[in-house]
Amino acid sequence: MSTSTDTEVVHVVRGEVDHGSPVAYGRAGSAFTAPALDLDRLVWPRTEPGPAFHVPVAEIVDLLVETGEALKADREGLLAEALDRMVRVSPLPAEVLERAYAMLWRSFQRPGLYAQIDHELGGADVLDGWREVRLPENRTAATRAFPPRLVHIIAGNAPGVAAMSVVRGALTKGVNLLKLPSNDLFTATAILRTMAAVAPGHPVVRSFSAVYWRGGDEAVESVLFRPQFFDKLVAWGGEATIRGALRYVGPGFELVSFDPKTSISLIGREAFESPETLARAADAGAADATFFNQQACVASRFQFVEGSWPDADRYAALLCERLGVAREFSSADGPRVTAELREEIDVLRSLTPDYRVWGGYDGRGLVIRSPEPVDFHPDGKIVDVVPVAELTQAVAHAGVATQTVGVYPDTRKAELRDALACAGVQRVVSLGRAGGMPPGLSHDGFYPLQRLMRWVNDE
Repeated sequence: MSTSTDTEVVHVVRGEVDHGSPVAYGRAGSAFTAPALDLDRLVWPRTEPGPAFHVPVAEIVDLLVETGEALKADREGLLAEALDRMVRVSPLPAEVLERAYAMLWRSFQRPGLYAQIDHELGGADVLDGWREVRLPENRTAATRAFPPRLVHIIAGNAPGVAAMSVVRGALTKGVNLLKLPSNDLFTATAILRTMAAVAPGHPVVRSFSAVYWRGGDEAVESVLFRPQFFDKLVAWGGEATIRGALRYVGPGFELVSFDPKTSISLIGREAFESPETLARAADAGAADATFFNQQACVASRFQFVEGSWPDADRYAALLCERLGVAREFSSADGPRVTAELREEIDVLRSLTPDYRVWGGYDGRGLVIRSPEPVDFHPDGKIVDVVPVAELTQAVAHAGVATQTVGVYPDTRKAELRDALACAGVQRVVSLGRAGGMPPGLSHDGFYPLQRLMRWVNDE
């Protein structure tokens, strides 16, 4: 039974707000209600094309651009409403959420949309029709990126994930069912409602639903996650989410996974050439470590410093100062260090000189210098600094779960990127530029639009 203090979650079904009877979720202090699900309305029959299957790409881009402008102005007040509700339940500070919401429109800019189409698919022609290709022995064929039927299990650690999912889903021309994450129940529906206000009843608008159910609920997922309804399951999240999704994967129903990742930084000895270079490196390292207060996959948690222990200590001390600086997507004050992590770190404080610790437990930033990476997961603006004799030694600490590696200075990237790629890393960036992936490049080691499409040949 819901109460008047429960937060109301809105559903969007085929482009329209769902006013179904409310169902209570959550627990005391984080309770909310959401409309009861009508599973029949959450699937599009394969006996007919999806609403946007035949809409020209240029028209879809125009709609997305208009949606971006509407998000920027928030004429309907939908983002403001979503932000107000997010602030009450999100682990991210209000100031970070406000800036993130203010930037959502950037995902809908025309150059970025065409960058994805051109770089990931080779152009719009393969979306709008059949592209002729020449084969050996003077043969020809045709291929098309055909609109898919997608279920998205989106992550809620940053509002931009919802915007990215809507943009990619629209560009495919397919039908899209978005499962709202429990830590962001409002962003996706605010975007879709804004799009519906821009173009009521448009085929792209009718191609989207966004609803909540408890992750792993077999009564829902065993019905929806079937090849007779959908082609692919697009899953973001932690290991439990991905393993849960794998239960339903089989012939005709494919998993496109944005796996859980962590990120690291490599700081070359050039950082110690002058006080100015050290300050630049520490500031860039702090920017990467505090992106969304270290809640995002791109946020650096381990930073390897090429130099002696005293060099690493100089860097660590300066880094700790910089962690407490508010930035575009981070706040000066983060979450207080949990009791479990505090206990681990208290032990390390007693192990000098092998370990040194800067900062406190108030969420403004804490840095550990250790001879080897610590065996726990630094979180909430905590960074582990590890000295190495050569940056190449740090490559051994990268793997398939390492998404982004920030490198200082830029000139050292070329000598490291092949070895990092071989280790499993998906992204090498200039230190300080981990946040925000340029549209049109690969994401987690693949081109998302290319993977989302159904590729069909005429031979």
